[in-house]
Amino acid sequence: MSADEVSVGLSRDQALVLFEWLARTGAGDQPASFEDQAEQRVLWDLEAALEKVLTEPFKSDYRERLEVARSRVRDSGV
Repeated sequence: MSADEVSVGLSRDQALVLFEWLARTGAGDQPASFEDQAEQRVLWDLEAALEKVLTEPFKSDYRERLEVARSRVRDSGV
């Protein structure tokens, strides 16, 4: 990793929940409000990076896996 790169660690559950949100908001009818197109580009790049490492979105039981991941990430009592 070069000095210009930043690495962020996520659990697999966090990555799956984030991927789902990015995929859903990026494909929606109501695009997110961006101040600059660069913000959108970064989110697209992050979604693509997650897509390269996650296998769950391509499994037949994806929805069930996502719900389990959400339940483990969610704050307790919410």
